[in-house]
Amino acid sequence: MIKSELIARIAEQNPHLYAKEVEKVVNAIFERITRALAEGDRVELREFGTFEVRRYGARSGRNPRTGEKVTVAAKALPNFRAGKALRARLNSVVEELNREVPALRRAS
Repeated sequence: MIKSELIARIAEQNPHLYAKEVEKVVNAIFERITRALAEGDRVELREFGTFEVRRYGARSGRNPRTGEKVTVAAKALPNFRAGKALRARLNSVVEELNREVPALRRAS
């Protein structure tokens, strides 16, 4: 799902809201999460997951094509860890699909 699809679904589920209003809310949420991460904060959305920044120091590496040594700059990368409720919900969907697949194979 891309952001425009998310906005469309939320607007569809809330007919009293215009799509432009929903887009402003979604953009505000993403912007606030991004700003918090940029400031070094951790963002926790209960039952969904946690966003945090992981920092990696500079290191030396190798160019895989030439084998020559290169310096890799320090960087900060966002990291998401799914919450317990999200993991449980995803796993229940996977289990349900796994139960349906053998039934579909027998029907063929």
